[in-house]
Order: sequence, then structure tokens, then C-alpha cells
Amino acid sequence: MLAVSACFWGTGFFWGKLALAELPVGPMLLYRFLFGCLGLLPFALARAGMRVRRADVPLFLAAAALGVPVQYIVQFEGLARTTVSHASLMIGMVPMILAGAAVLFTGERLDRAGWALLGFSTLGALLIALGARHGQRAAGEPTLLGDALVVLSLFGGVAWVLLSKRLMGPEFGYSAFAVNAWVIFIGTALLAVWVVAADGLPPVHLLPRTWLALVAPGLMVTALGSLLWNWGMARVPATQAAAFVNIDPVVGTLLGMALLGERLGATAVVGGVLILGAALTLALRGEASAPEVPPG
Repeated sequence: MLAVSACFWGTGFFWGKLALAELPVGPMLLYRFLFGCLGLLPFALARAGMRVRRADVPLFLAAAALGVPVQYIVQFEGLARTTVSHASLMIGMVPMILAGAAVLFTGERLDRAGWALLGFSTLGALLIALGARHGQRAAGEPTLLGDALVVLSLFGGVAWVLLSKRLMGPEFGYSAFAVNAWVIFIGTALLAVWVVAADGLPPVHLLPRTWLALVAPGLMVTALGSLLWNWGMARVPATQAAAFVNIDPVVGTLLGMALLGERLGATAVVGGVLILGAALTLALRGEASAPEVPPG
């Protein structure tokens, strides 16, 4: 189930690129998360323990704001300026950034080998960006700005994960499903306010291919992917689950190359190997814990 959910997440940028051909970033994301909410709603109604204590509302709001509108608007603005392959490889930095954030904010420790792996991952991102510095957005090539925005969005995602893990900890005691569902529901509402204020109501007369690119990630990535991930996380040690996160960028990169005709330069290939290799090694060493809510 962890592998299947990671494969679903890996398709997110591919569907996003198809939808961006007809829609701006804001309306595209709003449709995607609305369909995701529809997919989660039956499970939320059927489960107990979905009540949120009033004192905990600010923490849920912070997690929702960082996890949905902040993370995804920045991330898909980056995707609009780069390729699916480049954006997917950058996602491979999530375990490394999460490990660094855990050291800074939760008191976890990282040994010298862990810091070295963090350095290799950063070097890999720089190599990928180096291959994008001369790209042209109009030509559908990767650009330095696009790659940088994708990386910047990952910090919002990591903050979302850390806040969600705190809500699921003994201090608050919420279930993984309740936290994930409420973050998506609240985040979608915040996203709707932003999109309507900035772009107005989203259009409804769209090509069938665009509707497919909106419904599929909403149900597969946002709703079903999160359900499968949480189910698997309850049955597999976190250090093993962390390794499955690396399936996401591999699937996204292969889809971009196979279906969209994208190419990776030599520096991007080396950078991707450094990022994925460092993340996988860190996970198998047990230095980083996997997120209990999906990053995608």
C-alpha cells in the first residue's frame, strides 16, 4: 500500500502539467483539492473521532495554510516554469529537508554521516538547477526560477508534516486520518478564498482531457493516496516507510520523459542520483522518520 500510494503521488506533476495547458495555477489547484475533498468525505463521515477541540483550531489552521495554499501554489507556480522531470527530482529532497528540520525544531540528532548525506542532497539540487539556468519557459524547458520555487515549496510541506505529527502525538492525540482529513478540508477552504479573490470563479467549460487531469489527481493523489499511506504506516516501521517516499520522484521523472518527451541533461541525471541516493541511504540508516501525512 505504501508503494501504491507513492506511485499515485508520483503522477501529480504529470496531471498538473496537463491541466496547466488550459488553466492557471490557482483554479487548477482548487479543482484538484475539491475533488480530493469529495473523495475523503465519505470516509470522514463514517469515522468517529473527527471532532476538533477549540483550543487546537489555530494549530490545524497553521498546518492547513502551510500544507495546502502556501505549499501547492508555490510548488505549481514552479511547475509552470519547469519540467515534470526536474520538479519530480526536486521532490526527492523531502526526506533530507525533513531530517534537517527535525534536528532544528524537534531536538532529534543527526551524526556526521547524516549531515554528509544532507550535503550530497543539496549538491544534487544545485546540479539540477545548474542544468536549468538557461532554460526558456516559453519553450517548455526547465528554468532556474521554476526549480527554485519547487524547492522553496518543500519547506512549507515539511512544516505541514511537523505540525501534523505534533497533532498526532500524545500531547494532542488525534488520529492520522483525522489530522490529514481536517488539514485538507480546511486547506481547501483557505485555497478557495485565495483563488476566488485573485482569479475569480474558476471556469467550467474545459476540455475533457483537462477534466481528467483534475479529477484523477484529486481522487488518486489527494484522497486515495493519503488513505493508503496512513493504512500502510500503521503496519510498517517508519524507517522502512521512509524508503518508499523515493518512489514518488522516480515515477514523476519517468512519466515526464516517457509521455511528455522531456530530456534530462547530464548534470540533472547526476543531481537526481545524489538526491535519491542520499534520501534512500538516510531512510535505511534510520536517521529520518517518514511523514505520517502525505507530502503530495
